[in-house]
Amino acid sequence: MVNEKVSTIDKYIENSPVDVQEILQKIRQAIHEAAPEALEKISYQMPAFYLRGNLVYFAACKNHIGFYPTASGIEEFKEELSSYKSSKGAVQFPFSQPIPYELIKKIVLFRVKENLN
Repeated sequence: MVNEKVSTIDKYIENSPVDVQEILQKIRQAIHEAAPEALEKISYQMPAFYLRGNLVYFAACKNHIGFYPTASGIEEFKEELSSYKSSKGAVQFPFSQPIPYELIKKIVLFRVKENLN
């Protein structure tokens, strides 16, 4: 959704549609709560979090939030994610449904444990 090249998550959110900015900030906050020591970066033109390796990415798309917790993050939470469209390493959270911020936190916590082991 963000076409302009950005170098920070702040700029990514600022360049997103106004009605999506709050969702993006809440996702960012959920990730920080689960992984307070993770570093923010932009990778593949998406917000990303890094802690001894990539943790998760997320992106605003036309009709959904793309959340990218790697294949292991999808596999570990496949039951909780079963109502969402997903692939090997990604899941789509449609704007037409509440964004599962608590589930995002759980997935990030799982990914932190993976990266720290």
